[in-house]
Amino acid sequence: MLIHLDNNTDIDTDRDLNSEERHVLQKLLCYKVYVDSLEQFREKKEKAYAVGWNNSGPIRESKALKQIVQQMEKELKLRLKNDTP
Repeated sequence: MLIHLDNNTDIDTDRDLNSEERHVLQKLLCYKVYVDSLEQFREKKEKAYAVGWNNSGPIRESKALKQIVQQMEKELKLRLKNDTP
Protein backbone atom coordinates (compact mmCIF):
# COMPACT_ATOMS: atom_id res chain seq x y z
CA MET A 1 0.00 0.00 0.00
CA LEU A 2 1.24 3.48 -0.82
CA ILE A 3 0.68 6.27 1.66
CA HIS A 4 0.80 9.74 0.10
CA LEU A 5 2.28 12.50 2.26
CA ASP A 6 1.67 16.23 1.96
CA ASN A 7 5.28 16.80 0.92
CA ASN A 8 4.63 14.91 -2.34
CA THR A 9 6.41 11.75 -1.23
CA ASP A 10 5.01 8.26 -0.96
CA ILE A 11 5.74 5.59 1.60
CA ASP A 12 5.41 2.01 0.43
CA THR A 13 4.24 0.08 3.48
CA ASP A 14 5.44 -3.23 2.02
CA ARG A 15 8.95 -1.89 1.56
CA ASP A 16 9.32 0.73 4.29
CA LEU A 17 7.55 -0.86 7.28
CA ASN A 18 8.07 -4.19 8.97
CA SER A 19 5.15 -6.54 9.65
CA GLU A 20 4.70 -5.29 13.23
CA GLU A 21 4.51 -1.68 12.05
CA ARG A 22 2.01 -2.59 9.33
CA HIS A 23 -0.20 -4.26 11.92
CA VAL A 24 -0.10 -1.20 14.17
CA LEU A 25 -0.74 1.03 11.16
CA GLN A 26 -3.99 -0.86 10.50
CA LYS A 27 -5.12 0.02 14.02
CA LEU A 28 -4.09 3.65 13.59
CA LEU A 29 -6.05 3.96 10.36
CA CYS A 30 -9.19 2.89 12.22
CA TYR A 31 -8.47 5.14 15.17
CA LYS A 32 -8.05 8.13 12.85
CA VAL A 33 -11.67 7.72 11.78
CA TYR A 34 -13.24 7.07 15.18
CA VAL A 35 -11.42 9.09 17.85
CA ASP A 36 -12.85 12.35 19.13
CA SER A 37 -9.59 14.22 19.68
CA LEU A 38 -5.93 14.36 18.77
CA GLU A 39 -5.08 13.48 22.36
CA GLN A 40 -7.22 10.34 22.17
CA PHE A 41 -5.49 9.34 18.92
CA ARG A 42 -2.08 9.78 20.52
CA GLU A 43 -3.11 7.71 23.54
CA LYS A 44 -4.34 4.92 21.26
CA LYS A 45 -1.12 5.15 19.25
CA GLU A 46 1.08 4.80 22.33
CA LYS A 47 -0.97 1.85 23.54
CA ALA A 48 -0.71 0.18 20.12
CA TYR A 49 3.07 0.71 20.12
CA ALA A 50 3.33 -0.76 23.62
CA VAL A 51 1.21 -3.83 22.84
CA GLY A 52 2.78 -4.46 19.45
CA TRP A 53 1.64 -7.10 17.04
CA ASN A 54 -0.62 -9.72 18.60
CA ASN A 55 0.59 -8.72 22.08
CA SER A 56 4.19 -9.42 21.04
CA GLY A 57 5.53 -6.44 22.95
CA PRO A 58 6.63 -2.92 22.17
CA ILE A 59 7.60 -1.77 18.71
CA ARG A 60 9.91 1.09 17.80
CA GLU A 61 8.60 3.83 15.55
CA SER A 62 10.67 3.90 12.36
CA LYS A 63 11.21 7.10 10.40
CA ALA A 64 8.65 5.98 7.82
CA LEU A 65 6.01 5.18 10.44
CA LYS A 66 6.65 8.50 12.16
CA GLN A 67 6.06 10.33 8.87
CA ILE A 68 2.83 8.42 8.31
CA VAL A 69 1.61 9.22 11.83
CA GLN A 70 2.38 12.90 11.34
CA GLN A 71 0.32 12.85 8.13
CA MET A 72 -2.51 11.04 9.91
CA GLU A 73 -2.50 13.64 12.68
CA LYS A 74 -2.81 16.43 10.09
CA GLU A 75 -5.74 14.61 8.50
CA LEU A 76 -7.34 13.99 11.89
CA LYS A 77 -7.08 17.68 12.81
CA LEU A 78 -8.81 18.57 9.55
CA ARG A 79 -11.56 16.00 10.15
CA LEU A 80 -12.14 17.27 13.69
CA LYS A 81 -12.23 20.87 12.49
CA ASN A 82 -14.79 20.00 9.82
CA ASP A 83 -16.89 17.95 12.26
CA THR A 84 -17.41 20.96 14.51
CA PRO A 85 -20.99 22.25 14.16
